[in-house]
Amino acid sequence: MSGEPEPISAEARRAVRRDRDDLRTERDAVAATLGDADAPGDEADRADELRRADRLRRIDDRLDELTERLRRADTAGPPREDVIAVGTTVRVRFGDGTERTLSIGETATPEDLDVVTADSPLGLALLGHRAGARVDYRTPGGPDTATVVSLG
Repeated sequence: MSGEPEPISAEARRAVRRDRDDLRTERDAVAATLGDADAPGDEADRADELRRADRLRRIDDRLDELTERLRRADTAGPPREDVIAVGTTVRVRFGDGTERTLSIGETATPEDLDVVTADSPLGLALLGHRAGARVDYRTPGGPDTATVVSLG
């Protein structure tokens, strides 16, 4: 994403907060498994302890990212409704003629088949465009196009 504060929809804000809350719960669980570094144990015990400590650092880094994302969204104010932004639902017609309704999201899971992340090639191409715009983007199979049919 760009260096400018970017607004997000209320739905996207809820999703970021939910991710942050889930990570806080996971962090607490991982932190509870960390023991005393001077406790007796073999190399396997120490290696396992290092893996958990590394996982804790990754969780903390992601928590910082999500907190910063929310702060930046607060600075940016509400999202525009006339252009595609994070949290926008958009109907898209692809180069092969098929159409899909997608949501532009901060993150996606394998279960979120209709979510396109804002930093994916298609998500990046769609951001900032209005209905009727044609965008070009790259796929693993090569270049492709999409036309914004409607927003909302």
